[in-house]
Amino acid sequence: MAYPRRLLNDHESVTVDLHPHWWFLAAPTTAVVAAIAAAIATLLMTDSDTTAQSVAGWASLVALGASAIWLMIRYSKWLTTYFVITNLRIIFRSGLVTKRGIEIPLDRVNTVHFRQSVMERIVGAGDLLIESGGESGQQRFTDIRQPDRVQRVIHAEMDMSRQRRRGEPAVDVAGQLERLESMLMRGSLTPDEFDRQKRRLLDS
Repeated sequence: MAYPRRLLNDHESVTVDLHPHWWFLAAPTTAVVAAIAAAIATLLMTDSDTTAQSVAGWASLVALGASAIWLMIRYSKWLTTYFVITNLRIIFRSGLVTKRGIEIPLDRVNTVHFRQSVMERIVGAGDLLIESGGESGQQRFTDIRQPDRVQRVIHAEMDMSRQRRRGEPAVDVAGQLERLESMLMRGSLTPDEFDRQKRRLLDS
């Protein structure tokens, strides 16, 4: 589900639109699988028509139900969590009933860092830490897909934002396309991100 375009400002275009990495769902999914395995083991390892089997069976059902509910809640949160980069700002939105959100204008961003544990590097997830001027200070965003690539995209958008503020030619189209192609070749942009930025340049 893409970020709602009705929430964008006029002349604002999306560069990156992400839900959390699938790693966000790993714990409840593992719990469901473990509960199913425990239920099967209970059926195979206990004698039929015994109190022990009955108690173990009910316990397995309770564990399976609880883990399934946890997975559904987690999936709902995953589905309604967005990390979006546009040509004007960084947007974070989360929540279906109770909502929360953060918006950081690109011209207020000071530094962008990313952190990955060994396991996160293997699966391609990590955290982004964005320091900005004003009251927001440092914001940490977890379970970001390919955080090193996202960091580079933010830097590229910041560069273009600075050019616009200085009144430099907003689009030296050939130069900007060369830079985007270079980022695509290095893996800094996905093909979809490249196509979105290319369309934005050609339409501006």
